[in-house]
Amino acid sequence: MSELATYRDYLGHFRGVLRRQCEGLSPEQLARPAVPPSDLSLLGLVRHLGRVEHYWFRMVIEEHLEESMLDSADPTGGFHSIAPTADSVAESLARWDKQIAYADACLDTLGDADLAAIRRTRHGEEVPIRDVLVHMIEEYARHCGHGDLLREVLDGRTGL
Repeated sequence: MSELATYRDYLGHFRGVLRRQCEGLSPEQLARPAVPPSDLSLLGLVRHLGRVEHYWFRMVIEEHLEESMLDSADPTGGFHSIAPTADSVAESLARWDKQIAYADACLDTLGDADLAAIRRTRHGEEVPIRDVLVHMIEEYARHCGHGDLLREVLDGRTGL
């Protein structure tokens, strides 16, 4: 398996974990901060990771840094102030799916030789595309750990 294919496999795995962690829950459960004192929720994680996908793939790898951040009016990155409604869930999942589709299309244009290519972040840091992909895997893995705790508190399910 190529290096890029390995990164894509891990990224796809963790995206699937978060999706499974959200399955079968009501809008109220998805929006509920279940591990006090934190106000993290599963729906907040979905919203946040949609924003993360947008930033790293659209803005950094594709070099559209002039764009506004997804949820730019929310300084928390999409984690907080989530309406526990079916509309909010549908909108959040659709936005996340849109960002994943965009990221996957972006990755479809790359090969292993492109992984060393340098991009700039909004803060002027230079970062190879390889590091962006490793960061994305780390970001998902960390938040899926949060999701494990949230889901277990909500209904006792583990190992998703």
